Amino acid sequence: MSIIEIMKGAMRPAVVALTLMGLGTVAEAQQPSATAIQTAKDIVNVTGAMALFNPLIPGVIEQAKNLFLQQNPGLSKDLNEITTKMRADLTPRFGELTSEVAKLYASHFTEAELKELLAFYKTPVGMKLIVEQPKVGEEGLKFAQTWANNLSDEVIVKMRDELKKRGHTL
Repeated sequence: MSIIEIMKGAMRPAVVALTLMGLGTVAEAQQPSATAIQTAKDIVNVTGAMALFNPLIPGVIEQAKNLFLQQNPGLSKDLNEITTKMRADLTPRFGELTSEVAKLYASHFTEAELKELLAFYKTPVGMKLIVEQPKVGEEGLKFAQTWANNLSDEVIVKMRDELKKRGHTL
């Protein structure tokens, strides 16, 4: 997996978090109200912040399946049936993750700030931000990779020149 793929996967929540940090101050440490948590859940839903986590349940199940297949490849048929059922059985548990992420947002922003954020994300420019920011992040990562590769080439040439000046044969 390339650094771009890793960073791209991590980008959406990071972008949302950075946006949220830029739009409000950290709330005082206290238990968030039920309204704050619900508003945070609405933000999570509106922004699509949980999309990054969609592969978690199937991924965990597939990882366990592969563990058993390594021990006994003959279990393939049974494991395929078991994993299909497990995916269906465990899908509702995704709500646990959503609730916890919402609580995290609610613990960092006041109820009023969360309401402002939700209102913003429902505006045309807020909706555009949700769509465009991951694209900008991806394009930025691609540029940064090219830039870093070019910088690496430059550094290697300069180091080689300095080593030659010091009498090293390369």
